[in-house]
Amino acid sequence: MSEKNDILHILQQVQAGELTPEGALLELKLAPFQDLGYAKVDHHRALRQGSAEVIYGQSKTPEQIAGILEAMGGRGAENVLVTRIAPETAEILQARFPLRYDPLSRLAVAFPKAVTGRGSVVVATGGTSDLPVAEEAALTAEALGSAVTRLYDVGVAGLHRLLSNLEPLMSARAVVAVAGMEGALASVVGGLVDCPVIAVPTSVGYGASFGGLSALLSMLNACASGISVVNIDNGFGAGFLASRINLMEGIRE
Repeated sequence: MSEKNDILHILQQVQAGELTPEGALLELKLAPFQDLGYAKVDHHRALRQGSAEVIYGQSKTPEQIAGILEAMGGRGAENVLVTRIAPETAEILQARFPLRYDPLSRLAVAFPKAVTGRGSVVVATGGTSDLPVAEEAALTAEALGSAVTRLYDVGVAGLHRLLSNLEPLMSARAVVAVAGMEGALASVVGGLVDCPVIAVPTSVGYGASFGGLSALLSMLNACASGISVVNIDNGFGAGFLASRINLMEGIRE
């Protein structure tokens, strides 16, 4: 049962006289989160934000992630994102839960449910080395219900590659521009499209790129308007934001 249906069921019980208002208040007080000791699982995240709580898997043990998934699965959560987990961890979790795992992005979707993609999010990369971060963004947006177009290896070193894909860029509701090195892709894309651009600096590059700091500073100083910047290698954050923008546009229409 989803969180919205769960609360609706409580209200219907009160209406039917099967539950006192005081009893309903107690259930609602207990509902927002579940304390597992090492984690407090936010069961109301989907009700507030439209999607279940995301599990940041890096530095968590497989047992900790499994405990959180067990709590969320028991409350009917679907398409739960688990980010930054190793293949070995994914294999352990797959033995216990329905789980789809992408080794490139190290992103897993637990309790996967088919979603019809809506709107249009474009994820573009400067080079092939940016693919792990780009796929994290693309798979996140898809799991949240957005239709995603991938434009990979279209960096400024060969600008004709980007310019040959103007149609999907021009029709997008949000563009995620993923690039390392000097991070110029975001500024170029920002000058071409009429939608928000989410720039993702990656830690790809030689020594003077400083692990992505050079690309981050370039993107923060982009001369094109309408560009926001997330943290270095934060494909998840970019995909989440792009999907939210995309789906909000769909609601307005």
